[in-house]
Amino acid sequence: MNLLLKRRGAVLLSCAISLGAFAQDYPIQPVSFTKVRLDDRFWLPRIETNRTVTIPASFARCENTGRVKNFEMAAVHKGKFCTKFPFDDTDIYKTIEGASYSLAVHPDPELRRYVDSLITIVGKAQEPDGYLYTAREIDSLHPHPWSGMDRWVKENELSHELYNSGHLFEAASAHYLATGERNFLDIALKNADLLVRTFGPGKRHVAPGHEIVEMGLVRLYRITGRSAYLQLAKFFIDERGHRTYDKNSTDEWKNGMYWQDDEPVVDQQEAEGHAVRAMYLYSGIADVAALTGDTVYIHAIDRIWDNMVGKKVYVQGGIGAVPDGERFGDDYYLPNTTAYNETCASIGEVFWNERMFLLHGSPMYIDVLEKVLYNGLISGVGLDGKSFFYTNAMQVVKDSSYPSLEPERSGWFECSCCPTNMARFLPSLPGYIYAQRGDQLYVNLFIAGSADLTLGGKSVRVIQSNNYPWDGDLHFEVDAASPVRFGMRLRIPGWALGQAWPSSLYTFADFGDPSPKLVLKVNGEAYSYTVHDGYAVVDRVWKKGDKVEWILPMTVHEIVADPAVHADRGKVALQRGPIMYAAEWKDNVCTVSNLEIPAHTRFVPQFEPELFGGVMVLKGTVDQRGAPVEMTAIPYCDWANRGRGEMTVWFPAIPAEGAAHAE
Repeated sequence: MNLLLKRRGAVLLSCAISLGAFAQDYPIQPVSFTKVRLDDRFWLPRIETNRTVTIPASFARCENTGRVKNFEMAAVHKGKFCTKFPFDDTDIYKTIEGASYSLAVHPDPELRRYVDSLITIVGKAQEPDGYLYTAREIDSLHPHPWSGMDRWVKENELSHELYNSGHLFEAASAHYLATGERNFLDIALKNADLLVRTFGPGKRHVAPGHEIVEMGLVRLYRITGRSAYLQLAKFFIDERGHRTYDKNSTDEWKNGMYWQDDEPVVDQQEAEGHAVRAMYLYSGIADVAALTGDTVYIHAIDRIWDNMVGKKVYVQGGIGAVPDGERFGDDYYLPNTTAYNETCASIGEVFWNERMFLLHGSPMYIDVLEKVLYNGLISGVGLDGKSFFYTNAMQVVKDSSYPSLEPERSGWFECSCCPTNMARFLPSLPGYIYAQRGDQLYVNLFIAGSADLTLGGKSVRVIQSNNYPWDGDLHFEVDAASPVRFGMRLRIPGWALGQAWPSSLYTFADFGDPSPKLVLKVNGEAYSYTVHDGYAVVDRVWKKGDKVEWILPMTVHEIVADPAVHADRGKVALQRGPIMYAAEWKDNVCTVSNLEIPAHTRFVPQFEPELFGGVMVLKGTVDQRGAPVEMTAIPYCDWANRGRGEMTVWFPAIPAEGAAHAE
C-alpha cells in the first residue's frame, strides 16, 4: 500500500457535529492537557524549567521593566507610560496564562497568590465601561504615538488595542479553566462586552491590525456560550479586504498585504505579510469555520496552507523570511544568513496546524506541527529557561554584519513577545498529544506519560513510554477497569515513509525504499494493522494490561530543497526522526561554513548523555577545503547554548555519479 497517497485524509463533515452546547464544532476534539501527565525525558525537563525559571523570570521582568507599573499608573490616570510598545500589557497577560496552565497540573499556593495580586492590579486599571489599555489610560491627552488621540482610530494599523484584548481573553480563559475562579474572567468579559457594543454591523468597522482577538473571542464563546462573541470574531475576519489601500504599490504596508488586509480572506491565495499576525488570523478563521460550518473559510485556509507549506517554510519549520516587517517573502524566498523565523511565528504555526488537523484529520498537519515543535520553536528558549531567541537563524557566519541576527541568546527584549509567548505555550504542550473522535483515539505526538480518557463510555488510561525523539521504539499500555472497544490510531509520520515534508519543497535525497517496514505489535505479537487517513489503526476490545509496540525507522537522511529555493541549491541538510541537525563551532575544529558533504557520507548517530542533558549527535567524515575532517552535528534546537559562534544547517554537497546515500 502506498501510504503517501491522499495524506490530507478525511474532510470536514458537512453535517452539524453535536458537541455539548455547540451545534457544531471541530469533528475531532483535542484531549485536554489537564488529562495528560508527562514522564518524558525530552519535554518534561523543559516544561519544569519553564515552571521554575521562565515564568518567575518573566514576572520579575514585567515588574522591573515597568510593565506592572503601567497598570498601576493607569488605575490612577497619572504618570508616564514607561515601556516602549503599546502591546507591553500582553506580556503580563501571557505570563499569567502560562502560570495558569502550570497551576492546573502543578498546584503552587504562592504562585497562585501572586497571580491573584497581579489580576487585582489589572482590574483596578480597567475603566468602568470595560476599556483596558494602559498606553492611553495613564495620560489620555498624551497617549502612545501608535495609539491615536481617540480609542480605536489606529486599530487597523499599530495601536494593538484589540491585540491586547485578545491576549487578555486567552489568559483569562486559561486562568478560569485552571482555577475555577472568575476574577480574571470577569475583567475579560467586561472588555469583550465593550467590543460587542462598539464593533459590528451598524457600528464601528475595523480589521484588527494585529490579529488574536478572533481566537480570544472564540475562547470566551466556548466558556460562556454567548453567541455575540463568536459573531464578533467572524465580523473582524470578514472586515479584512475592504479598506482603501494603494493596490499598485509594492510596499506591503501601503497595499495591505502586511496586515493580511489587501483582499477579503475568502479570496486570499497565499500566506502573506507579518508572519505572527498571519498565523493568528488563520487559526481564528479555522475556529470560526468549525463553529459556524463556513466551508468557504475552510477552502481559503486550505489554499493558504498549501502555499505556505509548499513554498514558504524553512526546513526546520520556521516562517517569516524577511526581517523588514517580520514577514513572509515571495514564493521560495528562503535565505539562510538573513532568515528571521520569529519564535512567536513558530508558536502560531503550531496553533494553526493543530486546528487544521482537527478540521481534516490528516497526519500531515501534525507532521508540520512536530517539525516546528522539535526544531524551530523550542530553539527559541535556551536550556537555562531564561535566555531566548527572538529570531531563529539558519546560518551564522564569523563577523556577520547583519544587525538583526542574534549570534547569542538574550535574557529579554524591549519587544518581549517571544519569551512570554514561550512561557504560555510550553505548559499547554500535553494538550497536543492526543485527540478523539467518538471512540477513536488519535495518538499524534510520541511523548511519554499517561492520559486519562473516556472511550466507549468507560474510563481508560493510556500509558505511553519511549525515548523519543532519539529512539523510534514506542510503547503503549492500556489500563481499563473492564474490557472496552475503541480504535487506537497511531500517527505514521511522513518522515518514516520517506516524505521529508508534506510538499515537494523538501525531499529526502537518499531515500531508496518507498515502503519501509513499520512494525506494530500487540501483546508481543505482530499485528496486521489497517491504515485509515494516514494512521495505523488498532481497533479491538481492549483489556487491562494490553500492550502495543510501534517501531519507527530512525534513519539519518539528507534533505534537498526544491531547486526554486536559490539559497539551498547544491546543498543538503540532515534529519533523523523529527530532528533537524546543525553544525556548530564548538564541536568542529574548522569553520563550519566551509564543511562540504561528499556523496556516500555515512553519518553515525551517537548518544551523548552529558551534552544538553542527553542528546543524539551525528558524526561523519566530510570535506573541508579538499581535506577529510570529522564533523559533529547537534540537534538544531540546542544550538547557541554554549556561547557565541558559527552555525549552519545547510551544507554544500559534493556529488558523485550514481551516488547512493545511506545511514
